[in-house]
Amino acid sequence: MGQKIHPYGLRLGITTDWKSRWYAEKDYADNVVEDAKIRDFLRGELTRGAVSRIEIERIGDKKIQIDVHTARPGVVIGRSGSEAERLRSALEKMTGRIVKFNVIEVQNGETDAALLARSVADQLEGRVSFRRAMKRTVQTALKAGAQGVRVQASGRLGGADMGRREWYLEGRVPLHTLRADVDFGQATARTTVGAIGIKVWVYKGDVLPSLSANREKIAAEARLAAGGPAKRRAPSPKARAEQAAGADRSSRLIEAGGGKRLVEAGGGKRTGGGKRLIEAGGGKRKPSVAEAKSELDEARQDVTTPTEEAKPAPSEETKTTPDAAETPAAPESAETKATPEASATPVAPEPDDVPAADATATDEESE
Repeated sequence: MGQKIHPYGLRLGITTDWKSRWYAEKDYADNVVEDAKIRDFLRGELTRGAVSRIEIERIGDKKIQIDVHTARPGVVIGRSGSEAERLRSALEKMTGRIVKFNVIEVQNGETDAALLARSVADQLEGRVSFRRAMKRTVQTALKAGAQGVRVQASGRLGGADMGRREWYLEGRVPLHTLRADVDFGQATARTTVGAIGIKVWVYKGDVLPSLSANREKIAAEARLAAGGPAKRRAPSPKARAEQAAGADRSSRLIEAGGGKRLVEAGGGKRTGGGKRLIEAGGGKRKPSVAEAKSELDEARQDVTTPTEEAKPAPSEETKTTPDAAETPAAPESAETKATPEASATPVAPEPDDVPAADATATDEESE
């Protein structure tokens, strides 16, 4: 025989909490029976209320707090709270204590196992094919963000004379992993050929990550905060094989301030494979001899010779150079005087004045 355990009870105190929270030394059995009656009453009254679970907490000996988790809070509360008040009054008469009635809305009902099981049961009661109902439920849960779903139906499926069990599974549902958040729900479909039991398992991910993964995550965050590169991963078997064979890998992994990214761009200096290597904040690479020589040639070409206006003014030793003698002289005016001071000090050309070079040539002719 199979030895199975409830996924919810297996993880009590690890990833799940108790649905009934109270302590009793003498009236333990009476309280358990009373909790069962409360849940049966509420589920019978709220058949269309899409109730996921009911939590009961006893506060002292005279007060009970009941939390109803539902996907349709409007149906449970009623108009102006009339339905909730009616239920609260009935529960007070049943228990003889003060009842605090809370209605809590389920945020994502498409990944709630109890609601999914109730949905499949309602479809089977409506004469829908059990295969279509089960497959639709699995796809709905996966699209809503579940990592794994299993749906099982047991009974006279399809009106067969002999009962059987069929189930569909997509993803992964690790029932033996205690840190796995596995939600479990069941419902009963009352069909014309008999009762059909529905069970649903929904895996939503791990609640407690492993210690090694947590340490690696903390170390990676610390390296990123310090501005250092991320930890390098070991090369894959394919990369090691290419490296051993001496394959030409045109692309390059560049560290960019704490991570690796593959840089592939066009233009600029290219490698043998036609890819461009870009420095992306991870440090400068050492240029080769050919690249350094080409950069030096380009720098030399950019250098231009100084213009005639940027040349320094001629001194007394260079006054009689052939260049100064060959300069064409402008016509003399009456106001122009060839004095040594005027020949030594260059004067900016103006409309009415003669350039300094012309004054020098006039002085030589007079001598």
